[in-house]
Amino acid sequence: MKKVFLFLLIITGFSSAFGQTAETPSWAKETKEQKEKRMEWWTHDRFGMFIHWGLYALPARHEWIRHNERISDADYQKYFDNFNPDLYNPKEWAKKAKEAGMKYVVLTTKHHEGFCLWDSKYTDYKVTNTPYGKDLIKPFVDAFRAEGLRIGFYYSLIDWHHPHFTYDGIHPGRPSTPEERAKANENRDMNIYRKYMKDQLTELFTRYGRIDELFLDFSYPDEKGHKDWDSEGLIKLIRSLQPQIIIDDRADLGNTEWGWDYVTPEQSMPREWPTANGKRVPWETCQTFSGSWGYYRDEHSWKSIHQLVTMLIETVSKGGNLLLNVGPTARGTFDDRANNRLEGIAEWMKLHSRSIYGCTQAPDEYKVPDNCFLTYNPKTKRLYLHVLEWPFLSLYLPGYEGKIKYAQLLNDASEIRYRTQKHDDSTPGDVILSLPTARPNVEVPVIELVLE
Repeated sequence: MKKVFLFLLIITGFSSAFGQTAETPSWAKETKEQKEKRMEWWTHDRFGMFIHWGLYALPARHEWIRHNERISDADYQKYFDNFNPDLYNPKEWAKKAKEAGMKYVVLTTKHHEGFCLWDSKYTDYKVTNTPYGKDLIKPFVDAFRAEGLRIGFYYSLIDWHHPHFTYDGIHPGRPSTPEERAKANENRDMNIYRKYMKDQLTELFTRYGRIDELFLDFSYPDEKGHKDWDSEGLIKLIRSLQPQIIIDDRADLGNTEWGWDYVTPEQSMPREWPTANGKRVPWETCQTFSGSWGYYRDEHSWKSIHQLVTMLIETVSKGGNLLLNVGPTARGTFDDRANNRLEGIAEWMKLHSRSIYGCTQAPDEYKVPDNCFLTYNPKTKRLYLHVLEWPFLSLYLPGYEGKIKYAQLLNDASEIRYRTQKHDDSTPGDVILSLPTARPNVEVPVIELVLE
């Protein structure tokens, strides 16, 4: 992934690009209803697992280590020469994801370092040339499909290893001055790199069956944008190979309606449902357990289980999806801290998943009570109160008079009795839920309201 300042650059570009919408090419045309149908599974499932895995798991001090420490190809080679994830068992990964309530997965097939997790015929910089010597993606896809999860691939538009990817301001091997950089780039040809990307994406989207989601990462238009990637050509190719696929917004096509399917705030939470041209758009926030995407042995800023569960709830309460990242170790395992968080989320989701799946932001008529998040299922017409701070005996629902048929705690389906309090005859009264004194023993208690 990328650093915060680069993310802000992208989001600024995305937002400003909506001043004028580019014409939709004939191959990309679809109706609003067709797009909603294509994305229906995604907007229902709400919760996915991101997996960042590559050579950076060996130094174990950030996936941007090559950039951060300006490591040369020669000095980075030792990680390639020693990559051997002998404990890799994607069936275990898939089981943990399913137990945590995740419904889809996105794997970094190639990150910015350029290392490929499959046996690409277009490069020697691939897993089959390491001591491990085997394709990592095929068993991964098979394992996650067997658990019923949909498959997504991440593919980096950036490649710090490829000899024709031109030097820019974030390339770890960049010469010091603009003049030296321009001179060095005379021997680099982005046309060759663009063809390389298309060849590799063709491999990825023809070898492993149906792929449901693609996460391209990322554009920085001041230096590299849609013309550098031939983003229209990439999207056209991908949709020709996988017409049903859902694609993120990082190919610098924010001024189109066809070059992206959803927006991707990273390591942040929007204040409200994101919009474009005044309309709400599908969105997914990608988040880490800690401050790094790749495995980082000495990272200590890990989020608590409570923070992560609350993050999932808040995301859905604003109509979005959460893509939560794990960075496996260089031996191919999830470390104890990641397992602990996944187990905690699993415990909560086991009892509360129906307040997440198929849910979205509540209609405006339902005001959010104090210290709560609301999610709403439009098909079942049920409203979910996620109570962040358990009040003493009573929870006030402003203006809810006449809107509720039944109320219960979701974790055990025990009834919650309620009464109405009128203020005047011109406005609906408040509903007052009568709560047990003791807070339910779950990470975030949820009250399910069956609506009239």
